[in-house]
Amino acid sequence: MAAAAAAAAVGGPQPPQSELPAPGLALDKAATAAHLKAALSRPDNRAGAEELQALLERVLSAERPLAAVADSEEAAAAGGGGPGAAEEEALEWCKCLLAGGGGYEEFCAAVRAYDPAALCGLVWTANFVAYRCRTCGISPCMSLCAECFHQGDHTGHDFNMFRSQAGGACDCGDSNVMRESGFCRRHQIKSSSTIPCVPKDLLMMSEFVLPRFIFCLIQYLREGYNEPAADVPSEKDLNKVLQLLEPQISFLEDLTKMGGAMRSVLTQVLTNQQNYKDLTSGLGENACAKKSHEKYLIALKSSGLTYPEDKLVYGIQEPSAGTSTLAVQGFAGATGTLGQLDSSDEEDQDGSQGLGKRKRVKLSSSTKDQSIMDVLKHKSFLEELLFWTIKYEFPQKMVTFLLNMLPDQEYKVAFTKTFVQHYAFIMKTLKKSHESDTMSNRIVHISVQLFSNEELARQVTEECQLLDIMVTVLLYMMESCLIKSELQDEENSLHVVVNCGEALLKNNTYWPLVSDFINILSHQSVAKRFLEDHGLLVTWMNFVSFFQGMNLNKRELNEHVEFESQTYYAAFAAELEACAQPMWGLLSHCKVRETQEYTRNVVRYCLEALQDWFDAINFVDEPAPNQVTFHLPLHRYYAMFLSKAVKCQELDLDSVLPDQEMLMKLMIHPLQIQASLAEIHSNMWVRNGLQIKGQAMTYVQSHFCNSMIDPDIYLLQVCASRLDPDYFISSVFERFKVVDLLTMASQHQNTVLDAEHERSMLEGALTFLVILLSLRLHLGMSDDEILRAEMVAQLCMNDRTHSSLLDLIPENPNPKSGIIPGSYSFESVLSAVADFKAPVFEPGGSMQQGMYTPKAEVWDQEFDPVMVILRTVYRRDVQSAMDRYTAFLKQSGKFPGNPWPPYKKRTPLHPSYKGLMRLLHCKTLHIVLFTLLYKILMDHQNLSEHVLCMVLYLIELGLENSADEESDEEASVCGPERCHDSWFPGSNLVSNMRHFINYVRVRVPETAPEVKRDSPPSTSSDSVGSLQSSRRPKVLQRENSGTAQVFSLVAERRKKFQEIINRSSSEANQVVRPKTSNKWAAPGSAPQLTTAILEIKESILSLLIKLHHKLSGKQNSYYPPWLDDIEILIQPEIPKYSHGDGITAVERILLKAALQSRMNKRIIEEICRKVTPPVPPKKITAAEKKTLDKEERRQKARERQQKLLAEFASRQKSFMETAMDVDSPENDIPMEITTAEPQVSEAVYDCVICGQSGPSSEDRPTGLVVLLQASSVLGQCRDNIEPKTLPVTEEEQIYPWDTCAAVHDVRLSLLQRYFKDSSCLLAVSIGWEGGVYVQTCGHTLHIDCHKSYMESLRNDQVLQGFSVDKGEFTCPLCRQFANSVLPCYPGSNVESNLWQRPSNKNVQDLIKEVEELQGQPGAFPVSIISETNLSKEMESVMKDIKNTTQKKYRDYSKTPGSPDNDFLFMYSVARTNLELELIHRGGNLCSGGASTAGKRSCLNQLFHVLALHMRLYSIDSEFNPWRKLTQLEEVNSQLGNEEQQPEVPILYHDVTSLLLIQILMMPQPLRKDHFTCIVKVLFTLLYTQALAALSVKCNEEDRSAWKHTGALKKNTCDAEKSYKGLLSFVISELSKGKLYHEEGTQECAMVSPVAWSPESMEKYLQDFCLPFLRITSLLQHHLFGEDLPSCQEEEEFSILSSCLGLLPTFYQTDHPFISASCLDWPVPAFDIISQWCSEINSFTERHAEQGKALLIQESRWKLPHLLQLPENYNTIFQYYHRKTCSVCTKVPKDPAVCLVCGTFVCLKGLCCKQQSYCECVLHSQNCGAGTGIFLLINASVIIIIRGHRFCLWGSVYLDAHGEEDRDLRRGKPLYICKERYKVLEQQWISHTFDHINKRWGPHYNGL
Repeated sequence: MAAAAAAAAVGGPQPPQSELPAPGLALDKAATAAHLKAALSRPDNRAGAEELQALLERVLSAERPLAAVADSEEAAAAGGGGPGAAEEEALEWCKCLLAGGGGYEEFCAAVRAYDPAALCGLVWTANFVAYRCRTCGISPCMSLCAECFHQGDHTGHDFNMFRSQAGGACDCGDSNVMRESGFCRRHQIKSSSTIPCVPKDLLMMSEFVLPRFIFCLIQYLREGYNEPAADVPSEKDLNKVLQLLEPQISFLEDLTKMGGAMRSVLTQVLTNQQNYKDLTSGLGENACAKKSHEKYLIALKSSGLTYPEDKLVYGIQEPSAGTSTLAVQGFAGATGTLGQLDSSDEEDQDGSQGLGKRKRVKLSSSTKDQSIMDVLKHKSFLEELLFWTIKYEFPQKMVTFLLNMLPDQEYKVAFTKTFVQHYAFIMKTLKKSHESDTMSNRIVHISVQLFSNEELARQVTEECQLLDIMVTVLLYMMESCLIKSELQDEENSLHVVVNCGEALLKNNTYWPLVSDFINILSHQSVAKRFLEDHGLLVTWMNFVSFFQGMNLNKRELNEHVEFESQTYYAAFAAELEACAQPMWGLLSHCKVRETQEYTRNVVRYCLEALQDWFDAINFVDEPAPNQVTFHLPLHRYYAMFLSKAVKCQELDLDSVLPDQEMLMKLMIHPLQIQASLAEIHSNMWVRNGLQIKGQAMTYVQSHFCNSMIDPDIYLLQVCASRLDPDYFISSVFERFKVVDLLTMASQHQNTVLDAEHERSMLEGALTFLVILLSLRLHLGMSDDEILRAEMVAQLCMNDRTHSSLLDLIPENPNPKSGIIPGSYSFESVLSAVADFKAPVFEPGGSMQQGMYTPKAEVWDQEFDPVMVILRTVYRRDVQSAMDRYTAFLKQSGKFPGNPWPPYKKRTPLHPSYKGLMRLLHCKTLHIVLFTLLYKILMDHQNLSEHVLCMVLYLIELGLENSADEESDEEASVCGPERCHDSWFPGSNLVSNMRHFINYVRVRVPETAPEVKRDSPPSTSSDSVGSLQSSRRPKVLQRENSGTAQVFSLVAERRKKFQEIINRSSSEANQVVRPKTSNKWAAPGSAPQLTTAILEIKESILSLLIKLHHKLSGKQNSYYPPWLDDIEILIQPEIPKYSHGDGITAVERILLKAALQSRMNKRIIEEICRKVTPPVPPKKITAAEKKTLDKEERRQKARERQQKLLAEFASRQKSFMETAMDVDSPENDIPMEITTAEPQVSEAVYDCVICGQSGPSSEDRPTGLVVLLQASSVLGQCRDNIEPKTLPVTEEEQIYPWDTCAAVHDVRLSLLQRYFKDSSCLLAVSIGWEGGVYVQTCGHTLHIDCHKSYMESLRNDQVLQGFSVDKGEFTCPLCRQFANSVLPCYPGSNVESNLWQRPSNKNVQDLIKEVEELQGQPGAFPVSIISETNLSKEMESVMKDIKNTTQKKYRDYSKTPGSPDNDFLFMYSVARTNLELELIHRGGNLCSGGASTAGKRSCLNQLFHVLALHMRLYSIDSEFNPWRKLTQLEEVNSQLGNEEQQPEVPILYHDVTSLLLIQILMMPQPLRKDHFTCIVKVLFTLLYTQALAALSVKCNEEDRSAWKHTGALKKNTCDAEKSYKGLLSFVISELSKGKLYHEEGTQECAMVSPVAWSPESMEKYLQDFCLPFLRITSLLQHHLFGEDLPSCQEEEEFSILSSCLGLLPTFYQTDHPFISASCLDWPVPAFDIISQWCSEINSFTERHAEQGKALLIQESRWKLPHLLQLPENYNTIFQYYHRKTCSVCTKVPKDPAVCLVCGTFVCLKGLCCKQQSYCECVLHSQNCGAGTGIFLLINASVIIIIRGHRFCLWGSVYLDAHGEEDRDLRRGKPLYICKERYKVLEQQWISHTFDHINKRWGPHYNGL
């Protein structure tokens, strides 16, 4: 077959064959395919093969010209069905041929049956939701698709859900990446035996067709690629080509999904070299093929690659696999010489990216292995496909196809090798790309699949030199952005560093390559090869040194820098990713003794690189001043490998340490960083802008600290333990620039530091020494101890959530290192040191998260200020930790005062570092401590308590770590080194403490007070020494070492020990400080100094005792404790951990000193005996006076402050009393202050703006601050008790027709169908949906004051959370949100008292009065005709109320704008507010009047406004329902209105609506007896309705039974008050109509199967009437201010009815209560009932069904609830995040679901936008009349939309640690928090979203 293929390819189609396919094309494709398949199945299949070739040539080459067309601009002109059609055709052919004549679908199914693959391999792209289980993963990159994850068993595992950033693939079934226990049910290893063999003929056609198809695709790609003219590849062209190829690539992708059988065919095709050679060589006469081959060669060339056949340009053969291609010796010189230039890549790099400000440095490429960088030879389709994939910048479709093939093992290996082969090319393309982010993601998408597999990585490392390639490519990439380093010696520096301003670093373009490198280093076998290969290590150190000293900061001394560069982000990221992470990767493989060799290698090359660096920057011994770089990766590599060597590999430290000179150089730069940190915190770098602070913070921040500050401090500890301690200590103080401060003199001059910075720099230096000496992170602590210390430090600063703790604790950045977040040790340590505080709710406050807080014993024994200081990013955290510590000590009663940081015993040092403690026993430090103690005692300036604290800490450390063998009597003086003898005899602190120093000679400015004193004769020469001179470290002057009297230690030490110690007292005052170069000498002449001699006569011990006196403020306060109790010395109980302040610290030190030496004990006793009054020298008095004055002034200021505070508090208290005790229940107006004389008590209001009190008048009305909002909460009531649950499967649905709103809607439309419209609008209430709810905070203001307040808000440009133009504001007093003012009706309390007096009129008279009063339109105290301010305001507030809700919620009339509509709307507003208050009280009135809702109610004022407007409409007396209720009509009135629609029968009226109409039609204020009268009348109607409904509900037999029993009672006296008589009468009346006739199917639904007992009937009647009684009682409570009685639920009916005056007062309660006893008929009961029933009968004549439906009113609504949510958030997430939107049928980017009705919406989706409203806003208007509560599926948070504003409410789902997971970033399982959900529901029902949630913003209809 191959020969045939070749022939076909070369010669093109031969004439005889070309005729065959022509008819074939016309013929049915399937037939041709079948014919060819048959031909090919024969043993001799040459003819068939040729025929097929010819056909394919025709079919597939038909497309080729099209590609050309597509490229040129004529594509449009060609038009028509052109390109698309031909390609479709080609694909159809391919499908037919593959199927060999059968159906393509059946073929697919057949192939799938042979799928042996046990891997999932599902490939996904960015934003896909996947899972990662750390318990099951072997590689940290392991991931699973949701399906495999849920099918597997991961209970109790450490897993999380995540959104893929770069894309990925499912690893289920791959045992190289994850443990088999985690496989899902589908991919648990199938044995291959069960899968049958693939029949040969099934895939035979594929083997013939696919090579041509793929070749065709490659030709397309070749044709389509035009080398961009400029350096800008035209994205457009590339995308065009890719769009054309979409169907072809998709076709290939579909093939890969057919399973293993098809994948192995594809693998054969893609990797077969012969096929490739035959088809693509471009030989022969086929012009097309030639042209395409040429294009391919051009593309290769332009990529800077050569095609090896081109006369083997470089003469380099492909290197043999085993040898390393990097020449070791070459690289040492590489950085120095600028060698020959690269091939074609050179111009390309310099041209396109010459953006850096400084000249780029180009390194020599002579050492480059050309074969890695520039040679590419393609031998198979796969290789060329990958080449084009890279060239086209990794199109997603291609990437997916290449990855889909990975489950095929053979392909995986081939593809990985190809990928490695193209690695350099990938890097070059990536560097040029404009979309480097997208491209990076796609590269990693591929590489992570290949390199996470250890077996594969090892194989490629061995066979393809993967490590060489990676390191070379990285080096090469960084070389393109090097600049000359300016560190140290700017002119002559040879060092080059990366330029952090380059795009390459700024955009992290390097990360795909670095992350691959880190990934392969995590495999032990690969890392070992790396560590063994010296050439690689040299190259790698070379790479690391590019980062050494990058991003150099120079301190600005004159003006502020004008442009703050943000390059430091890039620098820190680069060091962490490119240097530190590979380092951690390597370290993780150096854990055991056997790996010592590796460490030695790294250390060796690291030191070499460091030495080269020091040479390159010309470093001798002094760092350049005012420069700092935070980036020393070489130092850190060295430090970390040292630490590992000692800790894990038992290496001898000294064997890997360099000589002293190198150590001295090594310590300089890390020390410089520590000093610079102190300078930055002292604001000395303030002119460099904020970014320098940013660097100082990042350096210690939790993600960086263990790769930055920890290694630095460790390296300094190592240097300190091996260098001369005096040299080290003096270097520290010199670096911190505080040498000049350390003098006994009271004044001094500091040449290098301003006075204001001295104190903080001194504190910095001492703090650094304390950290250096007490930190044990790398000096002997175990991992668990470290973890514990870190955790304690973080928890002491603040309580932390679990996730922030995980984030703050620096874990080893390498994922395989063992401490994984969430690992067992983390959890166990956490539970040992902290208590969990469950999330609590502060009502009205923010919602808390679950927090961890330190246990008491942690504060008591483990709080470590040193660790806290080391780990704080913000200085305030140190203070916070100390405050919390103080609070703990006070609370537990351990220490009442202000404690000092506690002293903590440290973990013992590892023996290798014992030398560190010598720092504590060197004379230099002792002189410093002595001087500082003396200065503190003498109150010199610039010293703080902090300094003293640190000094004492160092002394105590010294005593703890003293050499035990110190002989008490004489201190050993070692050898000739008697440097500071003039100060101290020896170097042991214990003995030096008691050494008295008599005189000190100091240099002071001439102005100093010491000068004026006569110097005493210098009695003993050795007691005079100058700290100044002895402290200055001298630099060895190599030319002239013979300065007068300067002793050098050259004899004892090696020459390069750069310190000259001055021992001669005669020279003591000469400050000689030669420099290595004079470049940095301080300008300006030195100040005039003169010598003075001070008399001191103190020792450290005596200073301490005097300090004790000073601190305690008492003389002789110190008394040695052992004089009383000698036991103390024999068995000292010195705790490991000590609390207390300075006094206890001094006592502790003295005790320790006494314990350690008998001499000290004796001397302490002596000092205490000499009662020395601590009189400081006289010169102090002035200063002391100053401090005393200061104290006094402070005291006075404090008293003033107290006074002010007290005054303020009392004011606040009185305000709270007036503000909060709003409205005691007797008064009916909030904020009312009643005066003593009741007869003149007119209501008085306080205006919260102008502060005046007074009544509300017509001219200057007062109003209540109110918030009007539309509400649909009432409409959400349902009649079933079970709240609905949120649907989480397709089957579950929520239907809205059983909600209150729906039922009322149906009722109204039913009435409007059959009855007169105007009458219908009086028979019901609206406002169940979109009703207006009015609430107030209870504060009042003058309406004119309010107007000016609004004006001022309008002019205020501050962005408020509300819109002033819409009338919104916040209450000036309590800041509650409001949007209107409700005028208070003028009137006095006296009136209302009169009105409430009961009258003795009988019912008939009252009924008459009511009717007359309703008829008088003008009967109003305020005449409506005269336009007063008050009536204007009432009108405007009425307008506000109307505009609060949408038109559709107010207009229900058939004739728009009819007055009936307004009338209906107004009384419905009253109804809405009453109903809602009832719901707030829990749906009943059992709790009585103590409800909060009542306190803040504004119903009274609202009623006045509504009544005023209702009275403008008079109801035609003909139709006034009052008549129908209270009078019997003549019969004839019915006849006249037959032709028009009848009125609504009175039994169909809603009684509560009637009540409101009647009351609002009456003149206000209403009289109590009129009110009671109205209620009594309406109750008769209500009761009759209940009886009628009951009669419909029971069946025929029951009805006839009752009819008879009741009929007997009709004539008894109490028939009108017994339900039996009335019921039988109702039944008999209604039987006259057709109401009961239709015993149809519907009947059965209504009939209750249970037989009715008298009790159940009584209960039914009571339940029917209760809602009316409740509303009426509430109304009475608001109108007349009467208290509501509280009661049990079962007696609610009787209590309310007696409260309303329905029950006669003499009613006895001994026999069971009967509801009928409340009836009080105004006219004979049976007459009026028969009149009412006749109306119904006339209606049921025609419409019996509807008549029945209207009678049964469902009045028992349950309280409204939000939907119930499932326990686990995942159930919601999995269902909704992939659900398609019903409107646009797409899967929304941000899906959301409404928690009120369960509707699924697209948040911010433009797809579902209607008239500029996005879907959520629209839904909030339809579902909640402007209030929407949505759960955002992808974020797990709830947002509230209220009108035009929205806010993030928070989440009701918390993880196991009580934390929200907004945006599901952590992806841990979340569980419902019932308390939170209850609060949300409560806020919804009580309409308090606006008041409780603070952060509102406008949504501009875009949600």
